[in-house]
Amino acid sequence: MAKDRAQSEDFTGPLKRLLAGVVILCLLAIFLVWRIDSPRVERFRLAVIDRVVPSFDWAMVPVTASINLLRDFKSYQRIYEQNQELRRELQQMKSWKEAALQLEQENARLLDLNSVRLDPRLTHVTGVVMADSGSPYRQSVLLNVGRRDGVLDGWATMDGLGLVGRISGVGENASRVILLTDTTSRIPSVIQPSGQNAIVVGDNTRSPPIDFLENPDLVRPGDRVVSSGDGGVFPAGLVIGQVAEDPGGRLRVRLSADYERLEFLRVLRNYGAERIEDTGRLIRPEELPSNPEAAPAPERDQSSEASDG
Repeated sequence: MAKDRAQSEDFTGPLKRLLAGVVILCLLAIFLVWRIDSPRVERFRLAVIDRVVPSFDWAMVPVTASINLLRDFKSYQRIYEQNQELRRELQQMKSWKEAALQLEQENARLLDLNSVRLDPRLTHVTGVVMADSGSPYRQSVLLNVGRRDGVLDGWATMDGLGLVGRISGVGENASRVILLTDTTSRIPSVIQPSGQNAIVVGDNTRSPPIDFLENPDLVRPGDRVVSSGDGGVFPAGLVIGQVAEDPGGRLRVRLSADYERLEFLRVLRNYGAERIEDTGRLIRPEELPSNPEAAPAPERDQSSEASDG
């Protein structure tokens, strides 16, 4: 086997050298022909080009494909850059959309609270939130309306979206609002549509729990929570929020008021319901005659009878 391999190498070695020499001679001949500056050689070169080049289209296919591939890659790169630019614009548009929604909500609140007048005959007066207490144990804000504007202690406050709290402390030019999230807040409420009575209890969180619920099986997450008006503190029907369930299974209220942006608050004028003291003869009302003509004539005064006599 070693002898056969040596013989094959002795045969192929000179053949390779011969072929390499022929290729080198052909290349030198082509180089010399293309370098000679002569009309005859020029005509020869043109004839060779016209004869050989059209038949070399198959050899140009890989080159053309490579060029097209490079162009496609550049086009794909441009498309990728455009896609990234569109993603950035889409992200910017989302931020603009969020800003537009916030402005729309703020505009709705301002339009709702725009009837700011110091007329006691109006049903509400609007104030600007000046400061927050900032205490982890007391949730309250300060308004720039007070006793001069006719504000009374205990009145309800809203932000245009839902109930925020109640007035707890009134000064001449300012008043304090205890928020629904404060631990001292207890709001009698009604859960719709089941009509279950409950109390929204503040616990210093943005979603206060619901206590003293009559029948929890009739309440579902998403039900509407409004004030019931019991106790005479708040008017009935004020929107508080929606029922939600925490991971522990306890029912809470997702407040409708936007506590992140409390800028304007509307203080509802509530002088309380009128009390009726008279029983109105509820046991046995006075009977009226069915025929007015048959009614007995009123008694005449004895002095008038004497004068007639």
